Amino acid sequence: MSEGYLESFLRRGPSSYCPYCAERLRRIVANGERGELPCWIELQAVKTKKPTQVSVALMDGLSVSLPVDSACTSAEVCQALAKKVNIKDTYGFSLYIGFYEKVWSLGSGGKHVMDAISQCEQEVRRKGEEEQHASWRLYFRKELFTPWHDSSIDAVSTDLIYRQVIRGLKSGEYHSEKVSIILRSVESAKKVVGECITTELIETKSQGKWIQLVTAAHTQVLVKGDVVDYARQKWPIFFSKFYEVTQMSGPPLSKSNFIVAINWNGISFQDEKEKKLLELPYPEVTGVNKSRYEQAIPRPCLHISEIGQFLLQSVEAGEMADLIQWYLEGLRERSVYAVALQDINRQDDPTFLSYKRGDMLVILKDGEYSSDRGWIKGTNERTGNTGAVSTDTVLVLPTLDKPSDTTLSLLNLSPDQRTVAQNAPAREEAVSPVSLKEFAYDYFRQPGKEGGRGAQARGREKLWAASKEPIKQPLLKSLVGNTDLSHLASFPSPILKYMGDYPIKQVRQPIELTDQIFGAATQHEPLQDEVYCQIMRQMTSNNSRMSVDYGWQLLWLCTGLFPPSQILLGYTQRFLESRPREPLAADCLQRLQMLPRKLPPHQVEVDAIQQDSNQIFHKVHFPNDRAELFEVTSMSRIRDLVRSIAYKLILASADGYSLFMKTPNKVVSLHDQNYFFDSLRETTDQPKKTKRAREAKKGGPATMPYLVIFMRKLWFNVTPGRDLTADLTFHFPQELPKYLRGYHKCTKEEMTNLAGLLFRVKVDTDRSQFVMIPRLLKELVPADEMKTMSPEDWKKHIIASYNKQAGITLDEAKVAFLKGIYHWPTFGCAFFEVKQTSEPSYPSIIQIAISKQGVNFINPKTKEFLVMHPFNRITNWSSGSTYFHITIGNLVKGNTLLCETSLGYKMDDLLSSYVNMYEMQRQAVRPRNNSMFPT
Repeated sequence: MSEGYLESFLRRGPSSYCPYCAERLRRIVANGERGELPCWIELQAVKTKKPTQVSVALMDGLSVSLPVDSACTSAEVCQALAKKVNIKDTYGFSLYIGFYEKVWSLGSGGKHVMDAISQCEQEVRRKGEEEQHASWRLYFRKELFTPWHDSSIDAVSTDLIYRQVIRGLKSGEYHSEKVSIILRSVESAKKVVGECITTELIETKSQGKWIQLVTAAHTQVLVKGDVVDYARQKWPIFFSKFYEVTQMSGPPLSKSNFIVAINWNGISFQDEKEKKLLELPYPEVTGVNKSRYEQAIPRPCLHISEIGQFLLQSVEAGEMADLIQWYLEGLRERSVYAVALQDINRQDDPTFLSYKRGDMLVILKDGEYSSDRGWIKGTNERTGNTGAVSTDTVLVLPTLDKPSDTTLSLLNLSPDQRTVAQNAPAREEAVSPVSLKEFAYDYFRQPGKEGGRGAQARGREKLWAASKEPIKQPLLKSLVGNTDLSHLASFPSPILKYMGDYPIKQVRQPIELTDQIFGAATQHEPLQDEVYCQIMRQMTSNNSRMSVDYGWQLLWLCTGLFPPSQILLGYTQRFLESRPREPLAADCLQRLQMLPRKLPPHQVEVDAIQQDSNQIFHKVHFPNDRAELFEVTSMSRIRDLVRSIAYKLILASADGYSLFMKTPNKVVSLHDQNYFFDSLRETTDQPKKTKRAREAKKGGPATMPYLVIFMRKLWFNVTPGRDLTADLTFHFPQELPKYLRGYHKCTKEEMTNLAGLLFRVKVDTDRSQFVMIPRLLKELVPADEMKTMSPEDWKKHIIASYNKQAGITLDEAKVAFLKGIYHWPTFGCAFFEVKQTSEPSYPSIIQIAISKQGVNFINPKTKEFLVMHPFNRITNWSSGSTYFHITIGNLVKGNTLLCETSLGYKMDDLLSSYVNMYEMQRQAVRPRNNSMFPT
């Protein structure tokens, strides 16, 4: 039936329905035919001949009601919604529909909204329920970013994305260690008000109101944009369009049916378990086009051109091609990087730029030349010269960042090389052409000298290629003559077992195998090249994709432990560089140059790479009972993590802070120079020596629970009120327990004043809690002073003190507490109760307090100082599991105090840290007086 005949028929119909049906016909012709049956709400709308109102939920918690009809598309809903809430930067926002536990995207294109609702109603019908009870929901969410996204352009758009990220973090949709970035900068608002707002303006509004305004503006302009940018950078896969495809031709992958994710960062091929098969960054994509794959039934297909041509079949191939092409064109339009496609030598005319094929050119967009006329201005990065460039001779790269050397080398392949690459057989594509074959000729032992079954056959084997037969001698001939190291080096079985190339009779934890593979090599440098060679050997000509993936895990762990020797380094680099498509190759290259570690990989590292993640986040606890996740790497040293934490907490300085490990037995300070994961293993592995046999029977290595704690260790340059974050997070929670244990000597007046402040910290302005003071005394008053007054007398004095301090906030009360104890000589001290046996004039039990001034000996009963020894008078000290010895004066005439204590290791470490601190200051400043130690 023709459209004209249908319109003529409608004009002859009832007057009430004629214009209504004609308009519906016009709309469906304009927007395309539907794919599902009409839904219940459409049938209700027909009765009234009015549009249906649907509610669309925004990510800020609000909902917007919009009129829709049978032909309405997701694009129309998104446009109407953007106009209604005043969104300017509309790109990437999509309409989503949720039904039961499932949520899927309708995009912002031509998909019919009523078709999606009809699908929900049909599902309800299949369950025997009525359509009108279908509990579908519509959402408006950010689905895609542009590579050039700018959060400052549109505050409304940024706010909605920010709310989406926050909701995702709370619901578990997104995962991040940086949740606290949202709230972190608010503390500076009070300082801004004091410095920038006049007294008259403050008087017109309260200071608190101004702080609220400044905080809100700061959060809106800076923090929200930061959160959005962080989400875009860290989670491109969560802001992607996903398509199911079948590979028809191209470089072979481990699977032919997979999912393509397209986002601002590039194109990713993934299997159904979200494991990456391949990543194609846009600079390496040279073209994309649509076609139809000629079978009995033609199917829509997508050609992606890069080093190898991929032909992918998908019902949504057209949409995929349009999206990729849009990204490529947008990037090229904004790009300032191009690669030369041919040699141009015009040195006779300075107007033109000379360059060679493969040179990278930086485009200068100063308007001197018009690209519409085929000319641009560029600088040759190799020569530094600038001139006119013909657009026919260069390829403008779709990137906003400088392309890597690997990308440039791929783009610089000749047409013949491209043909070889895309037509290479499956085995050669899965295994890179670079192996250890050349290295093996010079440095491997001769094959076939192991004897035993099959020795003659092994004589012809390739020692540089994978084998499922364990070797009985090391590969490197330099180790063959060394009996001890040769025995340690013959560990191919754990490597084969880890990679799945050798059967395992019982389930074993991966860390057991990694300990066997890397343990000896971390202690014996000559074995390190052997480990590299055996791993790379097993990854070469290995037909099992799963095995190769496990091999990459081992190589990633290996590069995070020790580098290969200079002899092997070049071969290892080429091995990695020739496999640019492997997700871990680039990361392994970066890790190659690190200094060697002392111990095998930690459980956390093994767990991370087993989950296909080369990002590791570790929880760090703070004294105020807070904890945050921080990113650490195999190369992170303690000092690096300390600085990173201090920076993220916005502390005034990282000096004096340290990381500690708390185990069930002790709390140990981690040394600044040590690698983070070495420190963890060094502390938690100690019990394994005595429990090894017992734990082996249980089927796994001993594991000790632990916490990593960040707190102040050295109390110098500490002035309460100068750094509010440090005061609230560290100084107050660290000093309060010392005060309540009764370590300080203080007056009754000081105690009641401090108790009033601590009570305010407990209850804020809730005066109804006065009756609870007698029960709270142990949290307000030093333990040894509680009986100096009756509970009621304490209550009376604490209430009086509390009332005098009216008007201060909880944080101000904490800072006031610190200021109250700051001038005491024992402020910032670490206290140790010991039994001394060498000085008859001292009590048997004394307290040793170590501070920035030196070492104090205190009578614990009277809290009187027996003596104070500055650091420059301490000549020697030593400790053990049951003792601590310290020598005052010179080694000839000095006096040595012998102490019995189980905390000698803590005293030793703290004393060493203070002395080292002053020594570093002395070396840095080099004053006339040759000593920096306090006297």
